Amino acid sequence: MENLFGIRTALNRRWLVVYTRPRWEKKVDKLLKSMDIKSYCPLKKSTNQWSDRKKIVEVPLFSGYVFVWINEREEYKVKQTLGVLNFIYYMAKPAVIRDSVIEKIEQFLTTETDCEIISSKELNAGDRIRIKSGIFYNQEGTVIKVNGRNVLMVFDHLNCALVSSTPITNVVLSSAI
Repeated sequence: MENLFGIRTALNRRWLVVYTRPRWEKKVDKLLKSMDIKSYCPLKKSTNQWSDRKKIVEVPLFSGYVFVWINEREEYKVKQTLGVLNFIYYMAKPAVIRDSVIEKIEQFLTTETDCEIISSKELNAGDRIRIKSGIFYNQEGTVIKVNGRNVLMVFDHLNCALVSSTPITNVVLSSAI
C-alpha cells in the first residue's frame, strides 16, 4: 500500500518463510506466537520406536522452516528471534508465499494422515524405496533414475523386472521404514 507521497507503507501483511536452527521449528513457532506474531509450523504425526515402547509425536513437515504472517516493520523483530537464522530470499527479497499455498498445506494436512516430504536430492539411483499408496502399495523396489518429480524404479521381487514411474511424493526411503 502506498501513501499520498508514493511511499510504501508497512501495513501489508504477507506470508514469508524463515530458516531456523536445526530441530528448532516448534520452539521458534512458540516464541513468535508469544511475541504476538502469527506463525505457522505445519506438523505431521510420526511414530517413534524405542526398544521398549512406541510413541506418536508431532514433527515439522518442512524441516528447518517456519512460515510467518508479518509486515515490513515486523521483519527485524522476527529476525532477532532466538532460533531464527534468516528469511528465505528470492531475487534479493524475502520470498513471499501466496495465501492459497498456506491454505493448501493446511487442507492437505487435514486430509492426509500419512505424509512425508522427500526431496528429490535425497533420492539417488540404487536407493531402496517403498510405495506409499496406489496399486503397488507397500511394494519395494530400487531407484533407477530420478526424473524431476517422478522416480523411475524397478520392482525386483515379482519374478520379472517391472519398471514403473511414480511420483516422488508417493515413495518413502526403505531405510526410513
